[in-house]
Amino acid sequence: MENKTLMTDFYELTMAQTYFNDGKKDEIAYFDIFFRKNPFDAGYTIAGGLEETIEYIKNFKFDKREIDYLRGLGFNEDFLNYLANLKFKGDIYAVEDGTVVFPNEPVLTVKADIVTAQLLETALLANFNHGALVTTAAKRIVNEAKGIPVMEFGARRARGIDSAIEASKHAFVAGCAGTSNTYAGMKYGIPVLGTMAHSLVTESENEYEAFMKYAKSNPQNCLFLVDTYDTLRSGIPNAVKVANDYLKPNGLPFKGIRIDSGDLAYLSKEARKLLDKLGYPEAKICLSNGLTAETIRSLLQQGAVIDSLGVGDNIAASKERVGGVYKLVAVEINGKADPRIKVSNDTIKTINPGYKKVYRFYDKETGFAIGDVVALADEILPDDKYTLVHPTETWKTKDIENYEKRELLVPIFKDGELVYELPEIRERQKYCQREFDTLYSEIKRLKNPHEYYVDLTDRLRELKNELIRLHTKKVPEKPKEYVR
Repeated sequence: MENKTLMTDFYELTMAQTYFNDGKKDEIAYFDIFFRKNPFDAGYTIAGGLEETIEYIKNFKFDKREIDYLRGLGFNEDFLNYLANLKFKGDIYAVEDGTVVFPNEPVLTVKADIVTAQLLETALLANFNHGALVTTAAKRIVNEAKGIPVMEFGARRARGIDSAIEASKHAFVAGCAGTSNTYAGMKYGIPVLGTMAHSLVTESENEYEAFMKYAKSNPQNCLFLVDTYDTLRSGIPNAVKVANDYLKPNGLPFKGIRIDSGDLAYLSKEARKLLDKLGYPEAKICLSNGLTAETIRSLLQQGAVIDSLGVGDNIAASKERVGGVYKLVAVEINGKADPRIKVSNDTIKTINPGYKKVYRFYDKETGFAIGDVVALADEILPDDKYTLVHPTETWKTKDIENYEKRELLVPIFKDGELVYELPEIRERQKYCQREFDTLYSEIKRLKNPHEYYVDLTDRLRELKNELIRLHTKKVPEKPKEYVR
C-alpha cells in the first residue's frame, strides 16, 4: 500500500517538532474524536471510516522520501532522525463501522506518545468525517426507500477517485443493494449494477436503434433509459418494440425501464399503466435524478410506482458534513491519565475531559436503545438501575431499570498491534442494520427528530465543572498592559 503518512496538516508536524524539542517525545497523550452536531439535522449519525484508519496506521512510517522532503521544509536533523524510526506503538479504541453514534461522545480514542498521536489527527479525522457522512446519507435514503432496492451510482460526483471508491463501500454498509462503481465491486465484493446513459441514444439515429444495439450487446441486462426525448410517447414504446422484436423471440428478459427526469411520480404511474397495457407487467421501473431522502419520501407519498432507485450525488457527494474534531483530553503523569480541557465561550465547544468510555443502555423488553452515558475509563456502571442526567441541564433526568448495557468503544490496536478483526463487508451491512433497528422511530424521522440521550456520569460532570472553574479563574478579566 502507498505510504500516506504525510497525509497530515503541516501544523501537526510543527507541533510534533515542538514536543520533541521540549523533551516530551515520550509523554503519553490521549486524544478523542467526536462531533458536535448530526449532519442533515438528523437525529443520529452512522460511524464509518474505521477500515481506512486501520490501513493508515498499519502503514504509518517515515521512509527516506518523506524524510528528505521534510528536510527541505526546514525541520531539524534530530527530529528527522527520530521520525525515521517512529512506529505506532499505542492503543486505539473505536466504535465499529455501522454503529449509530451521537454528538459529544467519543467515537475513537488514541493513546500514544504525543508526537505520534498529534501526527495522526488529520488522517483519522478525514477517514471518520467522510465515512460517517456517506454512511449516514445512504442510511437515510435506504430507510426512506422502505425496502425498495437503492443502487449507489455517485462515483462521478465524488471528490476524487479514492473518495468515490470508499463512498461505494460505505453506501453498501448502510444498506444499498449495489454500486455502479466497478472497481469498488471488484475490491469489496459489492454487487455492480447499471443501465445505460443518454449518450448511447443521442449517438444513434433513433431510440429504437439505440435500444436494439444495447439489447444485442447486453442481452441479460436490458433495462432501458427512456427519458431522452419523451418517456411516454417515445421511450417506452421503443423499449417495448425492442422487447417484442428481439428479446421475447429469443427468450431474453425485458428487465424494464429507468426514468431520469421529469415529474417522476406522474411518469412512473403512467409508465406502469403503459407497460401493463403493452403486455409487460413484469417489467420493472427504476427512478433516478438527484434523489434525496426527502424526495423519496415524497414520491412514495404521491403513490409513485418504484421497483428500484438510483442515487448518486446525495450519497457520494453530499453538501453536508459531519464535522468531527480531534481533541487532547488527557496526558499521562506517573502512570495515570491527567485530564485536560478546552474551555470556550461557546458552550458546545467546551470538551468533555479525561480518558473515557461510552456505555449504551438497551431496554431488555423492546431492544431499543434508551441512551448513552460517557464515563471516565475506570468507572463501572450498575446493572440494575441508573439515572440518566442531562450533561448541562441537570434537572432533566430519567430513571431506568430492566436494561442491558454495552461499551461502544472496542480495542482496535494495543501496544501498536492490530487486535481487531474487520468483519466481512456483508457482516458490516447486517451489523449496521441491527444497530439502526435499535433506534426509536422518533429519532429516525426526517423533520424535528427526537433528541437521543447522551449524558455524563456524575464523576465526569463534576470533573468537567471543576476544570472549567479552575481554568477560568486563571484568566484575568483584562490582560495586563504590555510594557516595553
